[in-house]
Amino acid sequence: MTVTQDKTGIIHTLGAYALWGVLPIYWKFLESVSPGETLAHRIIWSAIFMIIIVLIVGKWHELLREWKALMQNRRKFIGVFMATTVISLNWLTFIWAVHNDHVIQASLGYYINPLISILLGILVLKESFTFRQTISFIMAAIGVLYLTISYGVFPWISLLLATSFGLYGLLKKKIDIGPMIGLTIETMLISPVALLFLLFLPQNTFQWSTILSTTNMLLIGAGVVTAIPLLLFASGAKRISLSLVGFLQYLAPTLMLLIGVFLYKEPFTSAHFIAFLFIWFALINYLLASYQKPTKKQFQKAN
Repeated sequence: MTVTQDKTGIIHTLGAYALWGVLPIYWKFLESVSPGETLAHRIIWSAIFMIIIVLIVGKWHELLREWKALMQNRRKFIGVFMATTVISLNWLTFIWAVHNDHVIQASLGYYINPLISILLGILVLKESFTFRQTISFIMAAIGVLYLTISYGVFPWISLLLATSFGLYGLLKKKIDIGPMIGLTIETMLISPVALLFLLFLPQNTFQWSTILSTTNMLLIGAGVVTAIPLLLFASGAKRISLSLVGFLQYLAPTLMLLIGVFLYKEPFTSAHFIAFLFIWFALINYLLASYQKPTKKQFQKAN
């Protein structure tokens, strides 16, 4: 791997997380459209945009091959369908959170997400965990519990976002389909449901007669803002280490937090600060544990 590739990988990965971090601004522009309708358009236009990208990069035959294999493998099909369902739930929750002024809760969810992913790995994949990782879980749990008791509201948005995205990552790991082909297939699978939802809406915001209106363009663009960060991430993650990817991922929730506090003036109380403090310390402890060299005993156990 050359130095140029390293720089390219860092730039692409940073670009992906930066775009994910400022995504609340995009959904805020669509505040007049219901979250369900916005999600339906996001799914449909993502599928269309991804098919175009697949054609441009010459992966159409790979897409057809994966689709055929999926139709012949019931277990894999169920896995992809479940992944599609949980990522759709994640998208819907995120859009709803932004529309209802809960950007800070959304950022909290993506801070918690890596810890949820580790917990799912332990519970489902029977992965081992260290004492320091256990401390991280406890600290994050204390943060969430403190926010619930002090602020009087259970942070269900944060936990739903973290859990749904964690489950999506787990399912993607089990399915083992590349990010580009995977997203194309997932959005193709759920697009008929999204289309039926739009057809039965009493009043549809999107009108072909006014296709060049700002709202219409934003709804069409939802597919672009969904696909571009994913393509950047897929490119960047190949060129840099997994530990660096893990470190850079905190750019997105940090940007969300700053947007929620300073741009949209959402309340950030002392209860929020203390809860975030516990979670930040949990993440720092987790990162330090990740970089810690394994002991001789751990190495022997792993081998």
